[in-house]
Amino acid sequence: MEAVKEVSQISLVSEEKKRSRMSEFWTKWKKQKTAFWAGFFIIFLLLVAVFGPILAPYDPYEPDYDAILQTPSQAHWAGTDEYGRDILSRIIVGAGISLSVSFTSVLVGAVIGTILGLCSGYYGGWLDRLIMRSSDVMFAFPDLLLAIAIVAILGPGLTNVVVAVAVFSIPSFARLIRGNTLAAKEAVFVEAARSMGARSSRIIFRHIFPETVSSMIVFFSLRIGTSILAASSLSFLGLGAKPESPDWGAMLSMGRDYLDTAPHVVMIPGLVIFLSVLAFNLVGDGLRDIMDPKTKN
Repeated sequence: MEAVKEVSQISLVSEEKKRSRMSEFWTKWKKQKTAFWAGFFIIFLLLVAVFGPILAPYDPYEPDYDAILQTPSQAHWAGTDEYGRDILSRIIVGAGISLSVSFTSVLVGAVIGTILGLCSGYYGGWLDRLIMRSSDVMFAFPDLLLAIAIVAILGPGLTNVVVAVAVFSIPSFARLIRGNTLAAKEAVFVEAARSMGARSSRIIFRHIFPETVSSMIVFFSLRIGTSILAASSLSFLGLGAKPESPDWGAMLSMGRDYLDTAPHVVMIPGLVIFLSVLAFNLVGDGLRDIMDPKTKN
């Protein structure tokens, strides 16, 4: 009975610590006014991305040749494009495409980069040199140029865009996690686990990895904005989504020929991309101020 009571007491203490941490985070987060409201905008974007096909007032693929290049009106709040398709409906449905490509690519890059960074920082030696020198080679290329080269090799398409954006995200995550791993592996609790005979895999993922999570979350949120820009740029160049797709970058590409006669065709999708990237960057800055140990007072 006493053992059960001790276990229950330990679990209660653990729950209280989690609640206090969440309460502390929420208190600090509310003080980050700009990031706070940017977070609401991101939540709104995610809801639009999930329920886009239901929310869209028109079929984003159905042309209406009686409403070609109409300016914003009561019937079409964001106007229509060169085929008479409702721009607002295409932006709403395109949110799911653009955000899913961005999130998936950064997630893949984060997973692979984190594993490489943990192994590089913990084991060191030739493995560390191999991973870091490979990262240096990839850093020598501008991100977008590297993505264009990868898509040019693999062929156009959203799947290959995900691969390209994920590839240039890997070295950034690897270097970030390596630095945190080098600091964490010298900690007392890691030395204690090693002296007790814990396996390297257990030390890495049970003791060191949690120390890198806060920095990874901050960088992940910042990287989403970069990914949206990269994916939109590739679609703009004709290397991503198909031209008829309601992808934001493809909409910019199709509408650039009508910039003089119907600027809303380009300006509205461009404004959505700008606001989305800005929101993720602001949230990332807010998270960094709260979670990054280097910025804590």
